[in-house]
Amino acid sequence: MKVEATPLADCFLIHDTVFQDERGYFFESFNQKAFYKETGLNPSFVQDNQSRSSKGVLRGLHFQQGDNVQAKLVRVLRGSVLDVAVDLRESSKTFGKHYSVILSETSRTQLFVPRGFAHGFLVLSDTADFFYKCDNFYNKQSEGGIIYNDSQLNINWLMQPEELVISSKDLELPTLSSYEILFD
Repeated sequence: MKVEATPLADCFLIHDTVFQDERGYFFESFNQKAFYKETGLNPSFVQDNQSRSSKGVLRGLHFQQGDNVQAKLVRVLRGSVLDVAVDLRESSKTFGKHYSVILSETSRTQLFVPRGFAHGFLVLSDTADFFYKCDNFYNKQSEGGIIYNDSQLNINWLMQPEELVISSKDLELPTLSSYEILFD
C-alpha cells in the first residue's frame, strides 16, 4: 500500500500493491498500521456502503456534521468515476479548495477523505459500483451538502450539465458561502 499526499491537507490517495498470476489477482485494500505510519491518522471504520449508478449520475457534494462527522475511504469496484473532495475545515490552509481524481476498477486507487470534507462523485463509465468505508455512522439529521456547481468551488465535472443525472434533493443544496461555520 503506497500513500500519496494530495494538494488538500489530510486527504490522501492510496495505491494498492497488486499481486497477479494465472489465478487472478490479490491485494490488501487497507492496512490500518501502514496507513497510520504513512499519514499519522488512525481512522476506525465502522460502516461500509456501496452504490451502483449509471453514466452521468452525480452524487454529492455531501457531508455529515456534529457528532456524526465522517471520514471516508472510497474506491470503485466496477467502472470509473470522477471523485471530488472539498475541504470545509475553516482552520485548514486548504479550506474551500477541492481535489478531483478519476478512480476506476483498473487503477485500484482509493481516496481517503478526512472528517470535515464534503464528498461527491460523477459516474464516467456505463455503470459504476462505488464502495466506501466510514469512520462514523450515518445520521440523517446530521447530513449536509453543497450544490455541485457552486461557482466558488468551480469544479470541472468533465460532463455538460445536460448530461448529468442529479437527485432533486442534491439540486436543492446550498452554496458553500451560505454556511456560517461548517467545521473548525
